[in-house]
Amino acid sequence: MAAPITHDERRTNERPGVRAQHRFARVSAYKAREVLDLIRGKSVAEARTMLQFLDRAVAETVAKVLDSAVANAANNNDIPPEELFVASAYADEGPTLKRWRPRARGRATRIRKRTCHITIIVGRYSPEELTKVRERMAGRERPSGDAAADRARRVARSRAAQEQDDATEDGATADEGAEDSAADTALAEDESVQDADETAADDTAAADTDTAADDAATADEDATASEDGENDPEQKDD
Repeated sequence: MAAPITHDERRTNERPGVRAQHRFARVSAYKAREVLDLIRGKSVAEARTMLQFLDRAVAETVAKVLDSAVANAANNNDIPPEELFVASAYADEGPTLKRWRPRARGRATRIRKRTCHITIIVGRYSPEELTKVRERMAGRERPSGDAAADRARRVARSRAAQEQDDATEDGATADEGAEDSAADTALAEDESVQDADETAADDTAAADTDTAADDAATADEDATASEDGENDPEQKDD
């Protein structure tokens, strides 16, 4: 069980570590505390990364205060920045600037411009904690010496994948061309067979027509001959 916090430890001026303070910041203490709560207990590198990508206007001011505290620790106490963490971060309310805005019927509305005092205290990791932090950071980030090799491997994989895609597209195009050629050949053969069938049918129809015409001509000749025989009296007498 943790030891109870004494009255002296609650006093902000007696907290261990190196501090930096920005007084009369033109932002409310509520907005500053929302950002300070995020970086409290983080290492300096993690806190800087969070403040860099945080979508709050006060994050820029907090980042400047953090850099000032780190610079104080490096210059005054000879502590490297990688061994520091945000031990404490808080914002106290400052004086409120009162302004007035004119409204209808000669009235006025009060505008309160809040200010605050931002304080950041950085502490030094113990050797055991520093080892754990370095192991955690090493697990998250790859060594900088392998960056070029990793990039070369990624480029090689991308090029190989692109070449494979191009080869697949060329093969698909060739297959489509072969299928189109085979389809054209089959269509041409079907058309030639159809033309041959139509020609044979036309020839058969023409032959049937000629045969029918010959039969009709023969029948006409026979009919004419029989009529001539009936009309010739000499043939009757004979």
